Amino acid sequence: MNKLSNFTTIIDYFKFLIIALFFFYLIIIIWPQNNLKKESSFQIPTGSSLYKVSNILKKNNIIKNETSFMLAVTLMGYEKKLQAGKFNLQKDTNNFQLIKKLVYGNESLVSVTVLEGWSLNQISEEIEKKIGIKQIDFLEVSRHPQFLKKLGIAAKSLEGYLFPETYFFSERVSPESIIETMVFQFKKNFSTDFKNRMREIGFNEIEVITLASIIEGEAIFDIERSKVSSVYHNRLKKGMKLQADPTIQYIIEGPPRRLLNKDLKIESPYNTYLNYGLPPGPINNPGLQSIKAALFPKETNFYYFVAKGDGYHTFTQTEKEHKIAKKKFQEVRKKYNRQNKIQGEI
Repeated sequence: MNKLSNFTTIIDYFKFLIIALFFFYLIIIIWPQNNLKKESSFQIPTGSSLYKVSNILKKNNIIKNETSFMLAVTLMGYEKKLQAGKFNLQKDTNNFQLIKKLVYGNESLVSVTVLEGWSLNQISEEIEKKIGIKQIDFLEVSRHPQFLKKLGIAAKSLEGYLFPETYFFSERVSPESIIETMVFQFKKNFSTDFKNRMREIGFNEIEVITLASIIEGEAIFDIERSKVSSVYHNRLKKGMKLQADPTIQYIIEGPPRRLLNKDLKIESPYNTYLNYGLPPGPINNPGLQSIKAALFPKETNFYYFVAKGDGYHTFTQTEKEHKIAKKKFQEVRKKYNRQNKIQGEI
């Protein structure tokens, strides 16, 4: 009889526990979060963690209790399904309604892809094309001293800090929100290991990104990036001019073209044929592989490289070897031009 009584007690306990958990679940899910009197808008950057999202919501007075919100998201299994973008709320809401809005969205998003090596100008052109924000307005924000200070960037512009990736933005997003999202991705990818390595090699952040941008402009294939980096590191250590063609492309107007001797004489702090050391800032927005290459160059004795004509380069140690490699490339170019001329005549 006692055994039966104990068994019944255990069953009753589990029933009570299940009912208590059920009501706890309901209370958390339908927990009222705000007392909105007017429409409120907020922006969730790409790659934001649940903790980051809850901070944004609390800062914008969307939620009162971060713990209940994060617990509700976890209970519903949506930790990794919260969307990025701009959201609008027009009335009071509970955890369930808010989470559903963050997961399924409340407006269509526009896809914007930023390619490795794109300059600030190219990115602003793409933003105007896809979202409609005028290029001049985007560029003005990206160079505003107070905004740069707010983002914690010690540079004169955001060149180099707009991380290449595919983003999703609402059609009503502001240029500030776009930039904050891209800079957030940069900071997310520029890891603690990168910062430690930066100090090991005696570089600061802007120098790393500047060198990475030059590597991005030179190398097409990832396999060559660390080797290209080694050439520039070796030249910097030896006190040689970098003589990097991408820095000349950066200062001439129009799309990339074959460089002329007169281009190498243009007076500019970015002209690495005239000036020693790195230019004053990045010349494009490099991808992760180029940043890695700038920080971790391959150990070589190379001081020169020249294109082969197939996307790859010939690396050499001496100026004599470099001239031979350069001559071979010129022969390849002449042969290519002759073939094109013949095909054009046919």
